[in-house]
Amino acid sequence: ATPTHSYLKMLYKYPQREFPYAKLIEENARRGYHDPEFDLLDTGVFANNRYFDIFVEFAKHDPEDILIRITACNRGPEAAPLHLLPQLWFRNTWAWSGKTAKPVMRLDDNAIVATPEEMGEYRFYWEGGPTPLFCENESNAPRLWGQGDPGGFYKDAFNEYIVEKRKDAVNPAGTGTKAGLLYKTTIPAGGQIELRLRLVKGTRPEPFGIFNAIFDRRHEQADLFYADLQRGIDDPDARRVQRQALAGLIWSKQFYYYDVPEWLEGDPALPPPPPQRLTGRNIEWKHVNTADILSMPDTWEYPWYAAWDSAFHAIPWALIDPEFAKNQLILLLREWYMRPDGQLPAYEWCFGDVNPPVHAWAAWRLYEIDGKKSGRCDYAFLERVFHKLLMNFTWWVNRKDPDGRNIFRGGFLGLDNIGVFDRSKPLPTGGHINQTDATSWMAMYSLNMLRISLELAQHNPVYQDIATKFFEHFLSIAEAMTDIGEKGIGLWDEEDGLFYDELHLPDGRIEPLKVRSLVGLIPLFAVETIEPETLARVPDFARRLEWYLDYRPALANLVSHWEVPGKGARRLLSLLRGHRMKCLLRHMLNPDEFLSEYGVRSLSKRHEATPYEFHTDDGPLTVKYVPGDSDSGLFGGNSNWRGPIWLPMNYLIIESLQRFHHYYGDDFIIECPTDSGQYTTIYGVSMELTRRLQRLFLRDEHGQRAAFGENRLLQEDPHFRDHLLFHEYFHGDQGWGLGASHQTGWTALIAKLLHPKREPTH
Repeated sequence: ATPTHSYLKMLYKYPQREFPYAKLIEENARRGYHDPEFDLLDTGVFANNRYFDIFVEFAKHDPEDILIRITACNRGPEAAPLHLLPQLWFRNTWAWSGKTAKPVMRLDDNAIVATPEEMGEYRFYWEGGPTPLFCENESNAPRLWGQGDPGGFYKDAFNEYIVEKRKDAVNPAGTGTKAGLLYKTTIPAGGQIELRLRLVKGTRPEPFGIFNAIFDRRHEQADLFYADLQRGIDDPDARRVQRQALAGLIWSKQFYYYDVPEWLEGDPALPPPPPQRLTGRNIEWKHVNTADILSMPDTWEYPWYAAWDSAFHAIPWALIDPEFAKNQLILLLREWYMRPDGQLPAYEWCFGDVNPPVHAWAAWRLYEIDGKKSGRCDYAFLERVFHKLLMNFTWWVNRKDPDGRNIFRGGFLGLDNIGVFDRSKPLPTGGHINQTDATSWMAMYSLNMLRISLELAQHNPVYQDIATKFFEHFLSIAEAMTDIGEKGIGLWDEEDGLFYDELHLPDGRIEPLKVRSLVGLIPLFAVETIEPETLARVPDFARRLEWYLDYRPALANLVSHWEVPGKGARRLLSLLRGHRMKCLLRHMLNPDEFLSEYGVRSLSKRHEATPYEFHTDDGPLTVKYVPGDSDSGLFGGNSNWRGPIWLPMNYLIIESLQRFHHYYGDDFIIECPTDSGQYTTIYGVSMELTRRLQRLFLRDEHGQRAAFGENRLLQEDPHFRDHLLFHEYFHGDQGWGLGASHQTGWTALIAKLLHPKREPTH
């Protein structure tokens, strides 16, 4: 796919047997938490290659002239029948709004004519001899609700016509708001057929005259686009993986419309919704009215946006369409998304949940990547994002630090079942949790905002004041993580060399929750360096910084620096300095703990043999290392942060290590893996983690892809093995793809990790 959608290609694998809906439902209902998911490939429906490969391609002649080519290939050993039904429909706005006129489609020779009132006339041309079918794009009210005209031509009419053989299900008059072209064919073993269609505004006297030439040109342009993008990637398999990851990202764009007030009150032209809706989810988000093209995690299984997903999407988008990426980040900060108090909407089923605050990080990285690509700095974008993020940062400070001690409580923060409790709900013990991850995210957020404000201050000196504010915020958080108030207890455990959450019980007791998880690695993300030449350009900020170092010695100890010959002092702002970072990295790089062959696990493998137990009046609560699908009922058992590898978190680890290396250089040596006797620089560690993540997708020396697991069809069949799936997360030991299999959104970060990287300079 190209980012302009001038050329798009998708593959759908369609079994020749009856689709095993019942078998999938029954078997998964029978299986428990400890059993793997029973998916389509496990049913045997693709056995003996009895399936069709359906390739669907789109090529634009111009923005309102779209060519469509459908190629159906019979991979099976025998001739097989196939019904193909390309469809065209109007999005239904007339039935529920009462504000728009009902459009119409009708038959005209070898075209379907569509006349939306506000857009002009379109024609949908076809070749061959299909049977045109028409119905209305409206729900079957008699079937669903027992009301309405039982003789109406509803949106399920094509199913009734083809599967149930009901010829009266479609409109014999040849008009409607939904149309299909029914091709009935039999494809010989190993054979294929091709359909050609064209949707054009106005008329096209010879619609298929230069059809193939246009397709060839657009395909060539797509190849040229990626050839230029992928200069320096020598491995053809790496080019294939990156191209498919980016194509999946492009395919995951979607028009998303959610008008919360209208949803709460009901559609004007339809019966009112149940009264309990007015006390249900999102009632505090009545300002939300989203009607935009958004980058989705996955238009199949997760067809809605999520705030931190969108931030991660921006990084691979920056490689191919930085303007769209900027748009996406700005969009969630607009007044019809962000609450007036500064909170960002998390995701559709509960906007009020809290995602990690990674928008500022994404904006800064997008600014950097775009600047390198284009040769110009988009200060306007950075400034625009910064002003709205000020509101969001303030919301975090006001709402998630209730004691005003710079220790934050953000809830589950997207990490679902990673801990002992569901941290978004009242604790069974009472009390509250001081969260290492929430506090570390806020330290990272402070440094991101500091970095942005220093950049803006070099063009407008007034931003030096706000840079000072974020410098102070960071130091206060760093101090609090080390020593909470007069009790002398911090989130850092010196004996274990890790950060932990702390449970504060109603009787005043404080108990560290010694779960070795990603929660304790997130402090790595709060790292920034300030160059001496930057300080020279922001003298007011530099003076304030020096004041802190001179007059607040306890805080000054949290800021490392060394002299750059002929330039001055380079500053390191981080929650981790030399000793603590080495302690933490010893755990992270230990194969018996966090380090997998395929990246950093979300939970230490140490908890496989020694699960963490917390005892309550109702019995023990256990956290055990589970490398694959969840065996926990938290969050409905629909997530697992207790062992699998999550690409976005690994990506942040890699970037953070590279920032540390920028400060320490090659003199800081780490054993990697732990106890291996092999030593490398911090940058070397980041590249080793990059290689391990790449192994999830790239073929190994045996031609196998780790993400495909033990499925022989995916690993060996020539029609499967080079078509990638980009899963939600990956098995902590074997690298198998798990969770949503089309979650190209944040897993598209692999495209950035496959991109050539210049060696660092100091």
